[in-house]
Amino acid sequence: MEEYDVLVVGAGPAGAAAAKVCAEAGLKVLDVEKRAEIGSPKRCGEGLSKTSAERMGIEGTDNSWKRAVITKVGVYSPNERSVDMKFDEDQGYIIDRKVFDKMLAEKAAEAGAKVVAKTDAIAFERTDGKVVTTLKSMGKEWKVCSKIVVAADGVETKTARALGLETLMKSIDICSGFQYEMVGIDIDSAKLYFYFHQDKYPGGYAWIFPKGEGKANVGIGIRPTWAKKTAKEYLDDFVESHDFLKKGSITEVNSGGVPVGGLMKDMVGDNLIVAGDAAHHVNPIHGGGIAEAYVGGRIAGEVAVEAVKANDFSKGFLSRYNDKWWEERGKRLNGIYKLRQVVESLSNDDLDWLVDELNGDDIISFTKGDALKKFGKILLKRPKLALLARKLL
Repeated sequence: MEEYDVLVVGAGPAGAAAAKVCAEAGLKVLDVEKRAEIGSPKRCGEGLSKTSAERMGIEGTDNSWKRAVITKVGVYSPNERSVDMKFDEDQGYIIDRKVFDKMLAEKAAEAGAKVVAKTDAIAFERTDGKVVTTLKSMGKEWKVCSKIVVAADGVETKTARALGLETLMKSIDICSGFQYEMVGIDIDSAKLYFYFHQDKYPGGYAWIFPKGEGKANVGIGIRPTWAKKTAKEYLDDFVESHDFLKKGSITEVNSGGVPVGGLMKDMVGDNLIVAGDAAHHVNPIHGGGIAEAYVGGRIAGEVAVEAVKANDFSKGFLSRYNDKWWEERGKRLNGIYKLRQVVESLSNDDLDWLVDELNGDDIISFTKGDALKKFGKILLKRPKLALLARKLL
């Protein structure tokens, strides 16, 4: 039975980051991915801001993962009036997850981690202060032993639960997403489109993210607790109600659940650290999770390195991961969570009113968790929103 310092389950952004950090520190690392192809199928709109790419340390690398450069954003209220933003320099990218995730995994492998696709972790057993994991791939089963397991296997994580950590979310904090990759549509290839309507996109929004001339990810995220039909039905209605979309063709269909809250105070156990979607590391206002997952994985890797050096894999030692993540990202994301709760409580009439009160800089600032008190003060201009405003003041 082969022994490793760290077993990472999942080779998405969180898993790849954790594996890379551990390997760079000289640890023996195995990263397994249950999917046959890393990055596919995608469950993502594929948007990534320039600041996020810089935070991940990948800005300035090869551009093979970039499909579109974004310099404009339009946010549309229920009556489809918009707040439009145009920037003098790049603000972000629409990426190709199939290329992007594989690039991150390759960087982990180049650092010294062993990365293996189409390999599922099916059973875990703690023994003698370590974890014995049963792996399965194409009909073959074998066991490996590790000091630490990093669970980066997505929102439905089996790994964390198998090792005793409860990661289930409240239904109110889960978004159901459905998306078409479409071609032959009339859009601005440098612009992001966001549409809000409490009845047409309950608890969420619709989006158009360009991937080149006449091509885009067209999707919708809704909250099932408030929805009267499926996410696909809402998306079909969105496409049919816009002439520039309904003439297009569908070349790919994606769907899945996305955490938009439920931030975890405790993300560790003996021999266990949880990161990425498995630990609900997602921006609650827009559901973006690529950079959040990567940062969570990086911090997980850093703490795993410390634990191996100290030869201490207890929950008590690994709890420093909770402290580091909450200090670096958790406090900010918790503020954004409060903003999400306020926005989802607004009526369509309130959203239409906000179009005249906000500018592009405000919107970008708020989604990053900055100046939330300013948003509260704006809401105070409408007396009926005073109670909601106090949640941000």
